[in-house]
Amino acid sequence: MPTLTFRRLFTRSRYCAVQVAVIGLLSFFMESTAQARAPVVNLGNAAAAGDESADGLFGFLSNWKRDSNLLGSMWGLRTAMGKAGLVFALQETSEIFGNVTGGTRRGAAYDGLTVAVLQLNTQRAFGWYGGTFQVSMEQIHGRSLSDDNLQVAQTISGIEADRSTRLWEMWFDQKFLDQQALDIKIGQQSLDQEWMVSSNALVFANTMFGWPMVPSADMPGGGPAYPLSSLGVRAKYWMATPLYVQAGVFSGSPAHNVSVDAQKSNPSGTSFVLNRGVLALVEFQYVYPALGAMVSPDQADALSRVYRIGAWYDSEPFADQYWDNMHVPLASPASSGVARRHRGLFSLYAVVDQMLWHSHYDPNRTFNVFGRAMGTPQSDRAPNDFSLNFGFTFKDPLPYRQDDTLGLAMGYTHFSKALAKFDRATRFYNGSYMPSQSGETYMELMYQCQMTGWLQLQPDFQYIFNPSGGVPNTLHPDRRVKDIAVLGLRAIIAL
Repeated sequence: MPTLTFRRLFTRSRYCAVQVAVIGLLSFFMESTAQARAPVVNLGNAAAAGDESADGLFGFLSNWKRDSNLLGSMWGLRTAMGKAGLVFALQETSEIFGNVTGGTRRGAAYDGLTVAVLQLNTQRAFGWYGGTFQVSMEQIHGRSLSDDNLQVAQTISGIEADRSTRLWEMWFDQKFLDQQALDIKIGQQSLDQEWMVSSNALVFANTMFGWPMVPSADMPGGGPAYPLSSLGVRAKYWMATPLYVQAGVFSGSPAHNVSVDAQKSNPSGTSFVLNRGVLALVEFQYVYPALGAMVSPDQADALSRVYRIGAWYDSEPFADQYWDNMHVPLASPASSGVARRHRGLFSLYAVVDQMLWHSHYDPNRTFNVFGRAMGTPQSDRAPNDFSLNFGFTFKDPLPYRQDDTLGLAMGYTHFSKALAKFDRATRFYNGSYMPSQSGETYMELMYQCQMTGWLQLQPDFQYIFNPSGGVPNTLHPDRRVKDIAVLGLRAIIAL
């Protein structure tokens, strides 16, 4: 996972020893990371796999064009597991991205992610109504283009992470009350699966269309999002048609030690952290059409929409971005190098998913818009105090190409005033080239093509403006990183 903070940029850019010491000590308290996002695994397809075991070892090939899984029933394994209330899904995401302009150097890199998910339905397994147990594993391979070549804050791929094989999630979910109005989940959870998420945005490759930039940059270790997770409990309640509220309390950090890469501190995903702060979240959702909504025969199909507003608070200690513990600028040679510490950080956000149009002849052919904004007023302790995502998706854009998606979207993040003030102080005290960080913007154009039931191919183009808010190139410290153009191809295979 790339860690592209201003502190590391200083270290790599051969600045004076005093600055290196100051930044190194400051990093001990807070390290800004661009957290990633794993593609959604379709458990429904795995549950519906047919049984080709009677056709021999390669029986799954008899229906490979139409099956939703390349391996079908896995020689009868999925069928047998289904009778016991178990569903097993295996998915491989492989991609290659390369920057043709900008960054620290030009080049290309391959990276990949294999996710295995095992889910148990307690009612089907042993008659316990409303329970679901799920455990998932990750195998991450390849290299990170963002880390090696780009020097960006908003990383170009949601699966970029440290190479490892690790536990991802392990939780139990229980539904209660009439019509399952209350839903409680407890265990190790990755919050990017159901918090602050836009369903229309998930088809894009850039990391920030999943877990947003503000928690990625500001939370310890980047927060409990792929490839990390945290222990906690989440409750979701159906208040009234069409309103829902969900609230959760989780460990304030996904690793015991976030002074280094949190993934390296928790390499297997089995560090169940309970001795850190508390991360509390609340989110209200408006979902239309709501569950059980009726449409009269003469009424047009509804334009679906989901609106979310929410907030989160993390009680962990956060490092000041400008002052040390003696109220001396951290960039000053007289600084102690120990950042002033603040207790807690909070943020507010809003998410919109809105269908704008659908075909009267093909209900799956839709044009949609999405947007998400998140910000915090506590910019003295937050490297990034605002982020925004906005875009459009067009489902089934071409005739006779069902299940394809065309998308165009953008993302923006603003670096805090305290961070820009630190940059100015650095120029003042040592005269080095250090532009003040402002904002970074990217655009993404993609086409997701459903080749077979189990294979998606996704050509992708991204352009990043003012990488990392305008920082010195680590290989050429006397000039900024130039704007970046990236081309890529992603393949998602349901095995």
